[in-house]
Amino acid sequence: MGLQKENILIVDDDIHILELLQRHLQSLNYHVYQAVSVKQALYVLHDSTIDLLITDIQMPEIDGLQLLKYTAEHYPHIPKLVITGYPSVDDAMSVIKSGATDYLTKPFTKEELKQAVHRSLDCAEKEKQKQPKQKNKSISSSYGQMIGSSAAFEKVTEIIERVKDNKATVLIQGESGTGKELVARAIHFSGKFAKAPFIAVNCGAIPENLLESELFGYTKGAFTGANENRNGFFQAANNGTLFLDEIGNASTAVQSKLLRALQEKEITKVGSQKVEKVDLRIIAATNNNLQEDITNKSFREDLYYRLTVVQINVPPLRERKSDIPLLVEQFIKKYGVEYKDRLLQITDEALEMLQRYHWQGNIRELENVIQRAVIMSDGKIDIKDFPDYLKYKIEFPDASFASLQQMEKEYILKVLAATNNNKTKAAEILQIDRKTLRQKLK
Repeated sequence: MGLQKENILIVDDDIHILELLQRHLQSLNYHVYQAVSVKQALYVLHDSTIDLLITDIQMPEIDGLQLLKYTAEHYPHIPKLVITGYPSVDDAMSVIKSGATDYLTKPFTKEELKQAVHRSLDCAEKEKQKQPKQKNKSISSSYGQMIGSSAAFEKVTEIIERVKDNKATVLIQGESGTGKELVARAIHFSGKFAKAPFIAVNCGAIPENLLESELFGYTKGAFTGANENRNGFFQAANNGTLFLDEIGNASTAVQSKLLRALQEKEITKVGSQKVEKVDLRIIAATNNNLQEDITNKSFREDLYYRLTVVQINVPPLRERKSDIPLLVEQFIKKYGVEYKDRLLQITDEALEMLQRYHWQGNIRELENVIQRAVIMSDGKIDIKDFPDYLKYKIEFPDASFASLQQMEKEYILKVLAATNNNKTKAAEILQIDRKTLRQKLK
């Protein structure tokens, strides 16, 4: 087969077996990932491209059979080779039914391992050739850290594909909680500048009087407390990507300097007259309506057009409900492993309820609901594991939107009354952030 470059994930709670496998496989020129538990293996599968899984069966907490079944369901293209020290006909039948493509008994020789690996990879290659070729259509349900397969999701990923390898300025617009930063990270880390810096700045979290110095840096003595020269986020992101979240919250003074930086590719530190050249890509994001802000004179029109060389509108979750099962599956895996050390499932009724809900807090709200449900669940996640506010609204799926709004209003007022008008506590109970609560109260 010649020189091998395939990525092989080996999973075993026995460190000595892991070391033996790694030594043999690396001598055959394979690239090896190790995991001492199924929990670790899931993270590797999610974050890396794996060409072959080799796993033991007998492991604590989550056993190898569950890993085989999960991989067969979620990564069907990955061949699976089982290594076990307890050979029997029943064992062989169990692992084959769980999705394994081959079976190797301990102890084994390097040559036996080599042949088993070759058989597994060859089998996977033959299966791949049997599959009908997709015409200009991605069958993936993820892009970077984003999850989805809806038409709305694919529209976003198509734009990312077009901009990821150039430094065109991008403006990402969407409601709070839709995953705008994930889009920005996908643009950066899926393109040819992925190894360059990615610096994320929340313009809404930095006090207005500090934002300029944080962005552009400052010189010693520029203001009280400036005891040394310091670079800003622009210098830190040089040759890479600077992500400016909540750009609509930047002051008009900062906007003017941003405009100059975009136009001239140069910046000036606070307290300095020296101009510094920068070479980077700007990605900005906002949940504000910048057109309205322009009308209200709170956002510069010329900066807006500089930022919108490419515009990406991230749809709210209610407009991509077909993606909810994929997102739920991802969050259940994440928090099931984190909190329960096992892979949980969800009932059909609970999943149906999630798909009927309006999700004004978008993906962030959905993730919070699943996180809570995993903690509250005793087995399969069911409707009883969801917060009451979600069940309260779902009882009336056929009500008009106006009626739903009125019920929501009454529920929010009850929560506020119960918390003595403590908006922070009320927002926690409602599973929304304070900003969303303020908007609803208006």
